[in-house]
Amino acid sequence: MTHTIKTLCAASAASLAALAATPTLAEAHTEAQPVVAELPSGPEGPALWKVSDEDTTIYLFGTVHALPSDIVWYDAEIDAALNSSDTVVTEIKMDPASEAAMQQLSMQKGLSADGTNLRSLLDEEQTAAYEAAVVQLGLPIEALDGLEPWLAGLTLGVLPLVQQGYNLEAGVDKVILSKAGDTPQDALETAEFQLGLFDGLPQEQQIEFMMAAVEGIDEAAKILDSMVAEWIEGDAEGLAAVMNENMDDEGFAETLLYNRNANWAEWIESRLETTPGTVFIAVGAGHLAGERSVQDYLAEREIETTRVQ
Repeated sequence: MTHTIKTLCAASAASLAALAATPTLAEAHTEAQPVVAELPSGPEGPALWKVSDEDTTIYLFGTVHALPSDIVWYDAEIDAALNSSDTVVTEIKMDPASEAAMQQLSMQKGLSADGTNLRSLLDEEQTAAYEAAVVQLGLPIEALDGLEPWLAGLTLGVLPLVQQGYNLEAGVDKVILSKAGDTPQDALETAEFQLGLFDGLPQEQQIEFMMAAVEGIDEAAKILDSMVAEWIEGDAEGLAAVMNENMDDEGFAETLLYNRNANWAEWIESRLETTPGTVFIAVGAGHLAGERSVQDYLAEREIETTRVQ
């Protein structure tokens, strides 16, 4: 699971929102190392697809939930699709009220209910590796002691990204929503559902998840750098290759990617059949790349997806 955690921590909207709510991440001192990328000239750029029927058009845009603040990616094609849309749909609701509720929920689910010290769940070898990782990230040894292993794992997976210049507020989803202005918003899932994917793991698997993050802190930013490089070029196949290379736990991928992709394809089919208009869907780019992507599940339903950009 070592590589899986490094890939999927950066791909979950709810996990990043949950982490933004934790004092550990919010208060951590970081020396940001900006990553600079420029959008290629011409029609290339982050990939954009659409599906449509006689009276409905649905755009599919892959996002990255955290980015360096100085990456330029928003272009005329994305703007035109967004401005033509009646509704903007993200993975979870991301308005201020929803984010406040997410913060409360993440603390309810992510804090140890019975006061168990996180480190008491680890064996001697795990404890040594865990404590070394916490110190390496500039945190006090006891910083995460009150958390459930899954939330500690997410923190240890994402904090290295923040320290390398990745900004949660510069995430593509938030930029899209800010550009959309007063356009009505909807969501494919609830925050409770997404957090429940992690909180529902058995304790042993939560610890495995956390220790994978511990082992991967030196490589987390490099892997996300590679993903962003493919994303900014609009290379969906290249993005899928990076993800597949770092996806070594099929069961976890089934839960966090494939099952949800199938559900979202069902949502899209239902939307096409029931409500006329134009919809702009912005979800993690990994859901729109590689085998068993949202597009693959749409194809199984005989719904054609067209690449716009």
